[in-house]
Amino acid sequence: MIFGVDEAGRGPLAGPVVAGAVWLGDSAIAGLADSKKLSARRRSALEERIKADAHWAVGVVEAGEIDRINIFAATMLAMTRAVAGLVAQLGDPALVLIDGNKTPQGRVAEWRWAARAIVGGDATEAAISAASIIAKEHRDRIMRDLASRYPAYGWDRNAGYGTAEHLAALQTHGVTEHHRRSFAPVAQAVLL
Repeated sequence: MIFGVDEAGRGPLAGPVVAGAVWLGDSAIAGLADSKKLSARRRSALEERIKADAHWAVGVVEAGEIDRINIFAATMLAMTRAVAGLVAQLGDPALVLIDGNKTPQGRVAEWRWAARAIVGGDATEAAISAASIIAKEHRDRIMRDLASRYPAYGWDRNAGYGTAEHLAALQTHGVTEHHRRSFAPVAQAVLL
């Protein structure tokens, strides 16, 4: 078994970082690609296919934990949680392919699987593409849910990124428990 892993949400000022892990098995899902290059409608349709035809799991690290350990460590931890979730369903993989240039190996104590980082892997490896879609769709749902409770920040539109709307809302409405206080624009808003 070869798992694919990717994350969503490293750069936003608010919300969690989410990793997806996918084992496609014999599934041949047409149209898989880097989630950022797909329309929202196409990504949603592909997520449904992945969830129906493959095995998947997500790992989530919330803003407070990101602030405690930093965004890089949080990303590695989210990946570890996603793979552990998939291992709980299927057992240990032979290899984990990870989008990017680093793996959690040697960085997260719980990581115990052979892994290879592939720069641009979300565009070249189907399992990583599927994981990218799972992670982005899961995170986007979280941000839409948070937007219903905190409408002033526009998280349903900006997914927590530092858009002009979001930065203006930080100045007007302050910082929420879902903001990453270790990120500079949020830290500056705390001081106001």
